[in-house]
This record gives sequence, structure tokens and C-alpha cells, in this order.
Amino acid sequence: MTASSPLVVAALLPAAVFLGLAAALWLGRRPSEDLVNRLVVGSAAATALAAALTGLGVLSGGPVTARLGTWFEGFPLVLLGDGVSVPLAVLAALLCTLVGAFSRRYLHRDPGYARFHLLLALFLAGVELVVLAGTLDLLVVGWELTGLSSALLIAFFHRRRGPVAHGLRAFVTYRVCDVGVLGAALVVHHDGPPLAAGLLLVFGSLGKAAQFPLGGWLPRAMEGPTPSSAIFYGAISVSLGPYLLLRTAPEWADVAAVPVVITVVGAVTAVYASLVGRAQTDIKSSLAFASMTQVGLVFVEIGLGWHVLALVHLLCHATMRSAQILRSPSLLHDHHHLEQSLGGPVPRTGRHLERLVPAPLRRRLYRFALERGHVDAVLVERVVGGLVRAVRRIGDADERLAVDPAVTR
Repeated sequence: MTASSPLVVAALLPAAVFLGLAAALWLGRRPSEDLVNRLVVGSAAATALAAALTGLGVLSGGPVTARLGTWFEGFPLVLLGDGVSVPLAVLAALLCTLVGAFSRRYLHRDPGYARFHLLLALFLAGVELVVLAGTLDLLVVGWELTGLSSALLIAFFHRRRGPVAHGLRAFVTYRVCDVGVLGAALVVHHDGPPLAAGLLLVFGSLGKAAQFPLGGWLPRAMEGPTPSSAIFYGAISVSLGPYLLLRTAPEWADVAAVPVVITVVGAVTAVYASLVGRAQTDIKSSLAFASMTQVGLVFVEIGLGWHVLALVHLLCHATMRSAQILRSPSLLHDHHHLEQSLGGPVPRTGRHLERLVPAPLRRRLYRFALERGHVDAVLVERVVGGLVRAVRRIGDADERLAVDPAVTR
């Protein structure tokens, strides 16, 4: 076995499991819940082990690479395991193992049991490809797989209108921001200006990282099953935006404007999400805005050049947030148990900070937080609505020209 063999296994095993399970379901086979769960959980655990072995190789001999071949002359299929990619690859596989084990009983007898595990396998395949890709082109493939599986899991309960609408909202946000990632790949291939590549990468990272002003999809993503919320929107999925910036830092680190933009975006997101999160009345929305806040702080750390701190912060946040979301259905039980242990009500925290704000401004901030700053309304009515109206006017003008050619004379 070569040093790169575990790297190849970690990158490709989840994809092989997804294809096998998808083929079985497409052919009309109905494997038992136990078989499906064991297959997905076992493959995730094996992926974690392979990624850990890759990490040992990195510690002993430096970065590990594996060349899978060449699709086109300028499109080599290369995998890379180093100090940035391996920790996230191990964590993603471990969390998918945990979520798969948790889902065994949580989704027992659910009509979409096999579909959930199929999408979980697709998600892990996409994430491992993103973090272990040695080129930006291969990263884009995993990036798209991750976005597709995320949107489909938000709309998991497809018989209800809400989850489908929220899944579509997330998918549209992803697709808009994916233009930045694809554009950056083109700029890098053609040796374009680093400023353009850096700004495109920042824009591309905003969608999955749920950063201001494009983070409105994240609280809505909680419509999906709790296990998928834990692994996707509380932990790994939102971590891919910062990871993209860490992975591509050599492309933009020497351009002064890009770190400034990253820092400003992260700081604005952290302040906005912290304010809005304090006004939420349900645990999942509170955790969603808490995730936005922490990822915003990671953006600030990346912009300031503290890349090691950003990576450690990212890994710790993903671990803690997954545990919190998985535990969220038992919130009331935990709260009552805590009250019994304390012998009285649980004290409210943060009041000393609120008293520092003048009372009139406090009321305005509360209203701002309650209405989420009207950010979603502005995006939908002004930006998206304006584009839709412009396209309709162009379409109407085109129809008039087609019906009456004399108009052009």
C-alpha cells in the first residue's frame, strides 16, 4: 500500500457507496433499514479511518498527493492531504458516522429513511471531495454535490410546502454564489488578476457560509430533519465557505483589498447575527444565528491572517454545534433538569451588556432583531424582484418585435 492509498479511499469511498445505494434504489430494490444504515455508517467510519491514516502520513512525511488521472489537458484530477484538509476530512466523516447512528432510531419507519441515508452518503462524498481536492476544478465538483444534497435534505419533508420552498431558497442562494467559485476557477486557469480571483472566491464562499447579506437561508434550513441540520447547517456545510478561503489563500493573500473585504463581511455578519439571534424564540433558529455569528468570527480571523486559529475555531465550532442541534429536541427536559439541579430558575445571562445600551436604542435594536433587519425583504423585493421585472420587460419587448417587425424600422 502506498502512502497515497488512504487518501484515495477517503476521497472516493463515500461516492462509491452513494452510487451503489442509488443503483439499488433505482432498480426497485428495497434494502432493509438496518442494511442501509450499516452501509452508510460503516462507510463513513471507514472514511474517517482512511483520513486519519492520511493524517499520520502528513505528520511523518509532509503533504500527501495522489493523481487520479487527467480529464482534459488542463484539468488534472489530483488529491491533496495536508494540515488544512485532513483535520476537516476526519471531522466530517466522524460527524457523518455519528449522525448516521443517531438517525437509525430517529428516522425509524419514516418513508424517506433510505432517501435520507442516500443523501447523507452524497453529502459526505461531496465534502470529502471538496476538502481533499488538489485543484480548484475538482473542488468545484464536490462543491456542487454538497450544495445539491443540502438543498434536497432541507426539502426532505416534501409533502409540506414550507420545506420545499426553503430548500429552493437555499438552492438558489447556492447557485448564485457558485458563479463566484466557477469564475475564480476560470480566472486562475487564465492567470487573471489575483484581485478578481480573490473577490470571486469571497463571493462564492458567502452562500454556503451563510454570511451577510445572503444568510437568510440558514434559519429556514432547520425545516429538514434534526440529524441533517446538525451535520449540514450547524457544522460542516457552513464550514466549507471558510475552508474555501483557507485553501485558496495563496491566490489572494498578497492582495490587500481581499483580506479587508473578508474581515468586514465577517464582522458585519457576526454583529448582525448576534443581535438577531437574541430575539429568536425557538432553539433551532437561535442555533442557526449562533452558527452565523461564529462563522463570521472565523471570517474575521482569516482576514486578519490568523489561519491556524481560524481552522481550530472552525473544527471546535462544528463539533460543539452538532452536539447542540442533536440535543435540541430534549431542550425542555434539559432545562427542567438544570432548574432542579440549581434549586430555582436558570439565571439569564448577558443583561449587564444590555444595560450598557441606552433604553431608546435598546428598543430600536430589539425591533431590528425581531424583523431581522428587513434583509430578506430587501433581497426578495428589491434585488430579485428588480431582476425579474427587468427580465419580463426584455421578454415583452422581444415578443413585440417578433409580432410587429415594423417596430424595428
